[in-house]
Parts: sequence; C-alpha cells; structure tokens
Amino acid sequence: MAGKATVVEVGDHDVRVSNPDRVYFPELGATKLDLVEYYLAVSDGIVRALRERPCMLHRFPDGLAGEKVHQKRVPNGAPPWLETVRVEFPRYHRHADELCVTKPADVIWAVQMSTVEFHPWNSRRADTERPDEWRIDLDPMPDCPFGTVRRVAPVVREVLGELGITGFPKTSGGRGLHVYVRIEPRWGFSEVRRAALAFAREVERRAPRDVTTTWWRKDRDPRALFIDYNQNARDHTIASAYSVRGTPRATVSTPITWDEIAAVEPDDFTIRTVPSRFAELGDLHAGIDDRQHCLDTLLEWADRDEKAGLSPPEE
Repeated sequence: MAGKATVVEVGDHDVRVSNPDRVYFPELGATKLDLVEYYLAVSDGIVRALRERPCMLHRFPDGLAGEKVHQKRVPNGAPPWLETVRVEFPRYHRHADELCVTKPADVIWAVQMSTVEFHPWNSRRADTERPDEWRIDLDPMPDCPFGTVRRVAPVVREVLGELGITGFPKTSGGRGLHVYVRIEPRWGFSEVRRAALAFAREVERRAPRDVTTTWWRKDRDPRALFIDYNQNARDHTIASAYSVRGTPRATVSTPITWDEIAAVEPDDFTIRTVPSRFAELGDLHAGIDDRQHCLDTLLEWADRDEKAGLSPPEE
C-alpha cells in the first residue's frame, strides 16, 4: 500500500500524494495521508500563518526515523500554480526561490514533498527586508519546567498591555511558548531584534528568578527560561501556528488563549486532537492582522539600556 498514490482535491487543484500509507509518526501510527488530512482540517489557520511569507520546509522523506532535510529552494518540477518568493543571501552571494503560500493546495503540495514542519520568515514578499511580525520566544533551558513558562507568560502579557500591544500566544509544539505580534513594516531585522531584546530585558527585570537574556548558552542557568530575541534576526525561522512538529507524537504548534496558559499541557495538542479543537474554536489567531503595532517605545527602551551600559544584541 505504501507504494500506491492517491489524488487529493484541494480547492481548484488536484495534488497527487505518493506513499500515503507510509508511517511518519510511529507513536501515533500516523501516516503521510493522516498528515495531509490534518493540514486540510486546519487549512484556514495554516494559510493565514504562512501567507505570502518565504517559507523553509523541514522535510522527512522517510518519516521521522529517517534524515531531516531543511529545504529553502522550491525544486524544479513544481506545479505551475505554486508561488515562490526570492530572498537574497548577500553574505554567500546567493539567492533562493522559497515557497510562498497563498492557498491550501500549496501546503498540501509541500506535504506531498514530505514536509512536516513549516518555518516561515517574519516578513512578507512585498518587502522581505522589513518584518511585519515580532516573535517572542519563551525557550526553556534543559532543566526549566513548563511551570516556569506558566509563571512568566502573565508578565509578558502585562508588559505588552502597558505598551498597548496585543500578543497572540501559541504553544511551540515542544516545551516552550511563542507570542506573535503584528508590527508596522517600518524597521529592518536589526531594529526589530533590538526592540525584542529591550522587551526581553524588561520581562527579566520583573521576573529575575525565572528569566534570562544571557546570550551565550553556556552562561545561562539551566533552570531558566530564555527569551530568545534572536528569533527576530534575518533568516531565522520558527515553526508557524498550526505547524506539526517532528516529534513522535506529532505535536502541533497550537494557538491558545492567554487564560489557557495556566493549565495547558502542550503535549495534548497533536494532529489527532487539534482538528476538533479548530472545528470548535476556529482560528484563535484570526484577528492577528487586524492591527499593526509600533516599536518606537521599545526602541527607546533599547537606547536607554545601551546608554546605561547594557550591550546591544550580539550578532
């Protein structure tokens, strides 16, 4: 059966899915076709999360038991309806035509190509050098329990509230939490990163026992929660909302409400459970594009911190 193919109708396009019965996630017994059906079930959400962003694909051609491939370039032979966006890598004098999702068929094509995870840029094709998304990544160190994430999340929300900013939280699909903020596409990556560090330092001041912004991993307390401001650097990507993760249980990076954080168990969100949640609640990030926020205050905080002797973000 693994050698047979099936054709999936996705909007105006038919996508041929080869090896639909290949088991990708042994712990769940979930197959490639199960992955296709998951992404179809949350198609509105995943397209919203990826729309018009350059997107790196994390592929598992032989399932999770095989090699993981990080793919930037859309290969030759892609269907003519698939859209791409060109991004430049000046340091290497190279460019890449990356997937640019605009419709559900684009996502299913990527799954046919053995993609499990979708990692978009925080900018869009209209101007790939000016992000419209600021990412707050609460990244637990090895000995940091999720209880620490639960304690710090309200502090993050408090600081955002004082700034008049609306943040949209989601599980990472692992041990952490992400909060996304739509911003005006006025600043380059380095300034967004400076603003992200200034925000992280303010959260650290309010929760010094739990939070670190120490740059070098070897210097961090292994029990601390690192606020990874570097996820806002150019060409740095993290799994999008509704992206499946390459874990044995097929966990999903799932939008949640702020009130859910106190009791949420991230491992409960999988390709088996998220479709029914999505059908009941809809996309909790549906309003994320309604308002774009300004970073001026955070950049003033960055100036203040640097004048006080705190170093600017490491490159």
